[in-house]
Amino acid sequence: MLVRASGALRGLPRGLRLTARRGLGGTEAASSAADIFPLTRALLRLQGRETEPFLQGLLTNDVTRLAPGGGATEAPRAQYAHFLNVQGRCLYDVILYRIHESSQEETHILLECDAAAMDSLQKHLKLYKIRRKVSITPCLDLSLWAVIPKEPSKEFPHELQRCASKAVVVASDPRVDVMGWRLITSQGTNPLEIVPGSWIGNIKDYHRHRYKQGIPEGVKDLPTGIALPLESNLAYMNGVSFTKGCYIGQELTARTHHMGVIRKRLLPIQLAVPVPSENIPDSAEIVTESGKSAGKYRAGSDELGIALLRLANVDEPLRLKLSGDTTVNLTASIPKWWPKPANA
Repeated sequence: MLVRASGALRGLPRGLRLTARRGLGGTEAASSAADIFPLTRALLRLQGRETEPFLQGLLTNDVTRLAPGGGATEAPRAQYAHFLNVQGRCLYDVILYRIHESSQEETHILLECDAAAMDSLQKHLKLYKIRRKVSITPCLDLSLWAVIPKEPSKEFPHELQRCASKAVVVASDPRVDVMGWRLITSQGTNPLEIVPGSWIGNIKDYHRHRYKQGIPEGVKDLPTGIALPLESNLAYMNGVSFTKGCYIGQELTARTHHMGVIRKRLLPIQLAVPVPSENIPDSAEIVTESGKSAGKYRAGSDELGIALLRLANVDEPLRLKLSGDTTVNLTASIPKWWPKPANA
């Protein structure tokens, strides 16, 4: 399913659509408890008794942790992971949502991915499916939303869960707390009735929030066959298991982890002046004051973005090389949500 912002908003009452103008950082929505963003992402439905072992051999994370076991610890509703190629480089970043409620039910998973990569991902899944008892279908009847509270609140999750029966899925974002919640609804459902005190935000504000926090999402941020999972902070975002069995691309990922040396990482950056993304060349080089290469620009919105940078150069003055001899000064930062070093 192609879940486009305009499509998600189409089912809302007209008056609500007219006021859905500003989100994070806007003044009109300042009194709202949360911003709801209609996402340009896609959903695939995987269903069948062999769904779990099928995905377990393809994904970086331990899919068995999603299985409801009836123990003291409740199984998570959502999980972040990457599909890798045989060289251990990223193909697709995904979020899995568990629909089945017990181990007696047939396994039923919704798979969120970049809409631009949906057809390619379907082909990838069918290539490895062979004769497994798994059905793979686009979800043409669902809409996907991000819910980001304005301020941290212990009450907000409880308020959200009280209205969860009106949604297909309500789950905290499995990557990091600063990304709030994910909401999946039937098409035409008004999300403002599910999320108390909320406001429909501008999708541009959602991406600016991601870039400010250094959260990659989709093929622009994680180029297919180029990005490496650990350099892309997959472990920091709860997207990989180092104790599960084999999966495609595991060897390089496990070796890098156990060596403990990651010299480059995706980091949030801020340009000294806003630059339209179309004016920034693909993989534009970032250099130090002396002209030494420090990394490459990945994606952004105006003055905010993310870049793959050498950690040794993070605190230095940096410049983004544009066309010709034009450069723009930038600063990089370490996100507050990153785990603190043991010696800190």
